[in-house]
Amino acid sequence: MSAWDLPISLNVGGAEREIGTDFRVVLDIMKAFNDPGLPEYAKTAVMVEILYIDPIPEQYINEAAQKAIWFIDCGMEQEDKPSPRVVDWEKDAPIIFPAVNAQAGYEVRIPGKYMHWWTFYGLFMNIQEGLFSQVLAIRQKLSKGKNLEKWEQEFLKENKSLCALPELERETQVDEDWAFFASRLK
Repeated sequence: MSAWDLPISLNVGGAEREIGTDFRVVLDIMKAFNDPGLPEYAKTAVMVEILYIDPIPEQYINEAAQKAIWFIDCGMEQEDKPSPRVVDWEKDAPIIFPAVNAQAGYEVRIPGKYMHWWTFYGLFMNIQEGLFSQVLAIRQKLSKGKNLEKWEQEFLKENKSLCALPELERETQVDEDWAFFASRLK
């Protein structure tokens, strides 16, 4: 695969395995990872089950999970240092999608309309100023202990529920295969 191609399969156990590449597939995985009632080991199993079209043989589950993480991370290397979670894809959907739609120039959620996860994530990463970017900036400042500007303080006071993220219970010991992906969701 060249750098400008969008992956539609992942090589696991020496065989190309077809994956679900629509952005909704990955958002379903993110929803599962935000479920505090789901144990960490089960989240990996859910990710593999949702992403791969055909079942993965048991001996290749760890490799399949690592490749799935690579796909979800859009093939980009991530820092090992965990960062605070400032986005909840499900909670923030009402403010994320209008911003992504503005980037795309059309409604991306039209039923049956396909968009590759990497394309969707590229649009997400290039969101310009607007409600979502304001909420995100406030969350980022709060997570780093930085002071808010006066207008940000007023916005937060008027929009506490919009800016708040539900606290998720996380196990302190995370499987090494899972640690890399878990750090992206915090």
